[in-house]
Amino acid sequence: MSRVHRGQIVAIAVIGILLGVIGLIFPGATLFTVAVLFGSFLVAAGIFRIMASVTAEELSAPLRWLSAILGVLVVITGVLCLLDPWGSLIVLAFVIGIGWIVDGVIDFMAGLKHAIRPRWFGFVSGIVSIAAGVAMFVLPAAGVAALVTIGAVLLIVVSVTTLLMIPRRARTA
Repeated sequence: MSRVHRGQIVAIAVIGILLGVIGLIFPGATLFTVAVLFGSFLVAAGIFRIMASVTAEELSAPLRWLSAILGVLVVITGVLCLLDPWGSLIVLAFVIGIGWIVDGVIDFMAGLKHAIRPRWFGFVSGIVSIAAGVAMFVLPAAGVAALVTIGAVLLIVVSVTTLLMIPRRARTA
């Protein structure tokens, strides 16, 4: 399969390397782009929720109204993020932080209830996730900037390893 799509794999890897380098050289522009994409996503998600509330016949009327109101709030949030992209990065950092804290609590509780083997892994994972979430609340701008830098480096590393793993072409006589 990789022989058939060799050119596509090379193209994707090269694009990954270029995007990673851009992320490292222009972290501010990259963060701005992420902020605009985040706001755009919220607008699209809100519109989808509004449309779903109108077309979801299996939901009761109160749930449909709740979904529509939530959709309107999400659209308004997305528009506000687009109006202030830098402020939306702080919101994004808080959303990431909340997600990590919730995941950390879940992992820690899974360790307490013996749902993860070995148990200590649940404890360690939970503590690390909670600490990362708290860090995103304490230093949101630095946290998001660090994610862009780490993401850019990882994108370069993954793209280079992809290039190195492509099978060599068979030599013709």
